[in-house]
Amino acid sequence: MKQFILQSAPDESGIVRLSGADYHYLARVRRFTTGTVFNALLPNGETVQIRVRTVKRDWLEGECVPDAGPTPLQSAPIPLISLFQALPKGAKMDLIVRQAVECGVAEIVPFTSVHSVPKIADDKDRIVRWERIVREARQQSGSSIATAVHAPLSVDGLLHHWNIMQEQHGNEAKGIMLHPLVVQASLVAQAKCASFHACLEHSDTCKSIALAIGPEGGFSPSEAARFTAAGFTAITLGNTILRTETAVVYAIAAIRIILLERASWILNSPARQ
Repeated sequence: MKQFILQSAPDESGIVRLSGADYHYLARVRRFTTGTVFNALLPNGETVQIRVRTVKRDWLEGECVPDAGPTPLQSAPIPLISLFQALPKGAKMDLIVRQAVECGVAEIVPFTSVHSVPKIADDKDRIVRWERIVREARQQSGSSIATAVHAPLSVDGLLHHWNIMQEQHGNEAKGIMLHPLVVQASLVAQAKCASFHACLEHSDTCKSIALAIGPEGGFSPSEAARFTAAGFTAITLGNTILRTETAVVYAIAAIRIILLERASWILNSPARQ
């Protein structure tokens, strides 16, 4: 369900006044008029409904109203998913950010690998653009997860970030590296498991999952070896080679479906007689 993310909380009377880009989105793009009721997410994570009271030339005013809609279905909590994405060519990273947010990723950590064409640069405009895409994607998809997007890191910086995650969650943090079988057969043979189901079999005790995906051309052998040594499990798709922006959606969807439907696919051992 679509939602609008408020930058600041309503006043004591439950009134919000929006202008600038927020006004343009609601009044010009969504074409909201007086009386329109829409879902909104407050800065504290609370969801409310807002009824438009006034629409002027360059500002809009609304009031919080009781939520009379149906209560959304609540699913069991699942581990937070972090996407470690090697920078791809062109504007593909913008698409990846949008898709990852819509898929419910908790954080996106871009990094440069050997095969990355774009390299790390102090580009504040790029970070601002990604943050805008995150907000737009959350509004479009209705995601309640406040996805964080980081500035690009080196592989060293990324693995340091992973080490911090491990220090916070210990064995309850899982690392998954998506890599083609034809390139990484030796690492797959050494990995703990080579399928999403096997890797997530004991996800009931997992709190955080880091998914590492390479750029066009995948990880170099040395990079794949470093990820494996750091505790990542090599997951393959057989002989299927996906574009990096396709692999993101494929892998996140696979992880989320397995986690959300875990109760239906875990086989219980028959009781001993």
